[in-house]
Amino acid sequence: MKNPTKHNFLEHRKQRSKNPRGSRSRLVVGRWSLLVGRCALFVVRCWVVVVRCALFVGRCLSIINHQRPTINHQQSTTNYQPTTINHQQSTNNNQQRSTETLANPRTRLFIVWGILLAGMLGLMLKLYLLQVVEAADLQVKAQQQQSVSIDPFVPRRKILDRNGNVIALDQPVYRLFAHPQLFKESKAEIAEKLAIALERSPGELLDKFNQKESGILITDQIGESVANKVKQLFLDGLELIQYQRRFYPQEKLFADVVGYVDLEGKGQAGVEYSQEKLLDRSLSRQALTRSGEGWIADLVPDNFLKLDDLTIKLTLDSRLQRAVRDALGKKIKDTKAKRGTVIVMDATDGSLLSLVCEPTYDPNHYYDFDVQLYKNWAITDLYEPGSTFKPIAVAIALEAGAIKPDSVFQDEGRIHVDGWPISNADYSYSGARGAVNVKEILKYSSNVGMVHIVAEMRPRAFYHWLKRLGLGETVTVDLPFETASDIRPDWEFVASPVHPATTAFGQGFAMAPVHLARLHGALANGGYLVTPHVVQGLYDSRDKALWKLDLPEPQQIFSPETATSVIKMMESVIHDEDGTGKQAAIPNYRIAGKTGTSQKVTSDSGEYSQSARITSFVGILPVENPRYVVLAVIDEPEGGFGGTVAAPVVRSVMEALIGISGIPPSE
Repeated sequence: MKNPTKHNFLEHRKQRSKNPRGSRSRLVVGRWSLLVGRCALFVVRCWVVVVRCALFVGRCLSIINHQRPTINHQQSTTNYQPTTINHQQSTNNNQQRSTETLANPRTRLFIVWGILLAGMLGLMLKLYLLQVVEAADLQVKAQQQQSVSIDPFVPRRKILDRNGNVIALDQPVYRLFAHPQLFKESKAEIAEKLAIALERSPGELLDKFNQKESGILITDQIGESVANKVKQLFLDGLELIQYQRRFYPQEKLFADVVGYVDLEGKGQAGVEYSQEKLLDRSLSRQALTRSGEGWIADLVPDNFLKLDDLTIKLTLDSRLQRAVRDALGKKIKDTKAKRGTVIVMDATDGSLLSLVCEPTYDPNHYYDFDVQLYKNWAITDLYEPGSTFKPIAVAIALEAGAIKPDSVFQDEGRIHVDGWPISNADYSYSGARGAVNVKEILKYSSNVGMVHIVAEMRPRAFYHWLKRLGLGETVTVDLPFETASDIRPDWEFVASPVHPATTAFGQGFAMAPVHLARLHGALANGGYLVTPHVVQGLYDSRDKALWKLDLPEPQQIFSPETATSVIKMMESVIHDEDGTGKQAAIPNYRIAGKTGTSQKVTSDSGEYSQSARITSFVGILPVENPRYVVLAVIDEPEGGFGGTVAAPVVRSVMEALIGISGIPPSE
């Protein structure tokens, strides 16, 4: 036979789970009813106490009244000693009169009612203090005692590369504390045993044990396996505290893009910062009701431990990223360069297959590195692109109709524009080249030839084209802290012909490397400006996209004919015998490219440095079906130019890209 009480309780819980809002309202009404009942009970109990006190006083008075004949008898038996007890007789007379007064029923009634009135006034005063004066404080204390707030545990979402390889995830780790005052063995013995589990020296642990008697942090971020070893020692005085930590299994490989999460679980750089809302699945604190016995009265919400299988997938490729980092790191080491970056972009949609900066840091231990390494300088830092901008200037002149692909210009090697000297980088040993066409201007990287090309356009029209290309703006949507490119205001740009002249060969303005990659992507994809990005979207465990990054529509800036014409001109830079970028050539593959070597502006004087330079190279492949853009920028190498420092890096990256993407040889 079923227990009816238990059956009714289960039915009640079931109804509450079906209608939580109704159950909550009934619970509120029940609480108020309980409060009113308790107050009434309190008042009744107080009245009982007062009545009992009054009865006690009445009994005392009755006892005193009953003692009066005894006092009179004593007085009568002692009348024969008037000379010796006159004082005692006077005292007894006073007591007799007092007793007679208290024995008066009317007097006793006044006393009882006085006590009742005093008790009532005291009770009313206490109720006033509780309900009015201390009401707010008591209400806060009641809420603290009757409710409990719980933080639901929801780990941060994983980050994967384009092939599903894990880049970042949450994992449980431990902090180990020691409390020497609780040791059951000597400090030396415990240090010997613990040293084996932690793989540390006993002397180091013993020094820590001697610091204080409790709360000594021995080590942080202990993995599950090490924590199990510590537990198996069964040593008193050791405490393991578990918490969640962001773990990057590939360490430095993606640090420039992914960033890191701080000790409070918040992203501070890269995708971890820009996509914080997608990555952080933390729910708001849940307020639950606690009974007087301490158990939770409310039902635990269904989403308290709700976990989904969604992950953020990036456009990056781990294999290519590793090959790029190896090639760039080796070149920086060989040339003793200050730093370097490489960008590999799919020009069809702007997705970045690789983005590497060197030197970098390990996001697992970000606090051990210089904060300057946290930024991705391919996004945040501006530089003058130099000759790698020349193909863009040629495309502008072609699209504007100022020149034709077979136009010929005179290369004097050295000219003056508005009083400023402009010369080719090889003028000291090559001199003037004479008549050259547009392809040869790019192949030889002629500054003077570019000045003549841009001079065919009105300065304001040229400036308008630069603004259409996005100069002065940012270009990415999912990477944080990007710096907008820097260009002179229009009034200053058109004030002197030297400004359009220097812009023609990549000086006098500045942009981030990712912006230059975007511009060359417009040449590779037939003239469209796409948006560089690293986030694909939010995917479930079946690789189904539930959300994708919202990208701006590609903007056509050049015609396909213009883009194709410039790509073919850039091919001569690599494949012609006298091209400046022939060190980027790969047998059986048609590659377009352009070298760049630009002077750095010193921060002290604001003038161009005579020794510090930035070397760069941009490559596009395959020429017959352009798709991939590879840009390498090396900052302050010791000696060399774009064709000798950056071009070999691009060649190594393209070789890896060919193998990973399965690009067939050119026919």
